[in-house]
Amino acid sequence: MSEQTRNDNDTGRTAAPATFNNWERETLERLVFATVREQRAARRWGIFFKLSFLLLAFFCIWAYFDFNFGGSDIESLGRHTALIEIDGAIDTEGSGSADTVIPSLNKAFADPGSAAVVLRIDSPGGSPVQAGIIVDEMQRMKKLYPNKPLYVVVDEICASGGYYIAAAADKIYVNKASIVGSVGVLMDGFGFTGLMDKLGIERRLLTAGENKGFLDPFSPQTDKQKQHALSMLNEIHEQFIAVVRAGRGKRLKEDAEIFSGLYWTGAKAVDMGLADGFGTVDTVARDVVKAEEIIDYTSHENLSERVLKKFGASVGAGAVHSIYRGAVPSLK
Repeated sequence: MSEQTRNDNDTGRTAAPATFNNWERETLERLVFATVREQRAARRWGIFFKLSFLLLAFFCIWAYFDFNFGGSDIESLGRHTALIEIDGAIDTEGSGSADTVIPSLNKAFADPGSAAVVLRIDSPGGSPVQAGIIVDEMQRMKKLYPNKPLYVVVDEICASGGYYIAAAADKIYVNKASIVGSVGVLMDGFGFTGLMDKLGIERRLLTAGENKGFLDPFSPQTDKQKQHALSMLNEIHEQFIAVVRAGRGKRLKEDAEIFSGLYWTGAKAVDMGLADGFGTVDTVARDVVKAEEIIDYTSHENLSERVLKKFGASVGAGAVHSIYRGAVPSLK
């Protein structure tokens, strides 16, 4: 074998290990870098979960003690006008619920610095039960604090259940274009029996009790059930009328339409005695109460409650409530 051949063979034998060593080094480097990246990612996720746990614990403590940025109690700040807002439907939740309005009423009346309490209402109506509970508490507060007037200021609309509440105030102030009235009760729903017959769908409803399927939308409505529903509506309507008459007294100019469920502009409402005059929260505080400083006593939903709702805590209850809501009398 020639010298050149031996050199070539030697070169071939030595080149292969060098190539292998480079491949092995690159593989090890990739493994090391991958391990480092995994460790960094694990540390990041660990920090994220720890912070999330601490944040959740913070909100749980906040919810437990009912903390908020302004504090849960309002200290007396001298003579002022106490404001409580009802914005939206009169319902079991929100600013129109009895559980929200009544604590605010108690705080507003109990504060020695409040010269008067003003309810600002912007509501199309809602539950007669919630409205009735609020009215009962308003009447109790007025007896407990006879020298502290209770006024209502109407924003866009104060109809049905909203007016049910307003009628219990000492005076009602509106805007000329506000919508006021709708003294009536309704119970709405749907009937699908005709459609079911066309589609060949059979309703299989088993009940223990002749009227247990009362107002079932998939069953025919009997005359007896209809009359019973109308009887309930008329009874609640009479309760509504009694509250309006007691609250408005001789100021109310009754006619055939006033309790028919119609509503009117604020200007017409003043003429009919459904309202007393025109004004806003600011003008009532300045010109009527003579206490321009306004303190808001409305119980607002705190941050912890908003976060819990975003996690879906109230979704199930809301869905069930919406299913059965049509079969419940409503002041709308």
